[in-house]
Amino acid sequence: MGKVVFDTSMSLDGFMTAADQSAEEPMGAGGLRLMEWVMGPDPRGRELLEGWVANLGASIAGRRTYDTSLQWWGADGPSGNARRPLFVVTHAAPAESPDGGVYTFVTDGIERALEHAQAAAGDRDVTVMGGANLGRQYLAAGLVDEIQVHLAPVLFGKGTRMFEDVGTGHLLLEPIEVIETPVAVHLRYRIGRRDD
Repeated sequence: MGKVVFDTSMSLDGFMTAADQSAEEPMGAGGLRLMEWVMGPDPRGRELLEGWVANLGASIAGRRTYDTSLQWWGADGPSGNARRPLFVVTHAAPAESPDGGVYTFVTDGIERALEHAQAAAGDRDVTVMGGANLGRQYLAAGLVDEIQVHLAPVLFGKGTRMFEDVGTGHLLLEPIEVIETPVAVHLRYRIGRRDD
């Protein structure tokens, strides 16, 4: 069985969305700046993403992330042409989803979504992606092996904080990898013991 990795892009001041989220700007005003490492002109970010997707067996996201990202993902999901399964944690499945899409909607909790994702992933990793609330739930439940943060060189000042009220006490993290690119620093940590 592979690792469970919580993966998110974040501003230097700890926000994973900017303020003033709307249907037109689901990541907040200027929030797409967090995704320049993969959507911008520098090819290094896309190369890194391809390497991580090669190790990916399945992903988990929350319903809000699904709803706001579907316009970019389409039927292939966040892994693009690799078409890895995405398990969406939700209270209710949407009335419609893309034909031939990689999406499965899980209505019976985060543990059940993880069971589905690990079964689909086999020996590859499962990524919990996007959604501060969902990420906090997985961290608080002790279900995450590693945290990967794509740190963007921007200060938002306000928005959605990722690591606020995580409910884990102190988590000691062991640095595994640091990769610097012109538009982000990619940090990967193994979760160690809790130090309450």
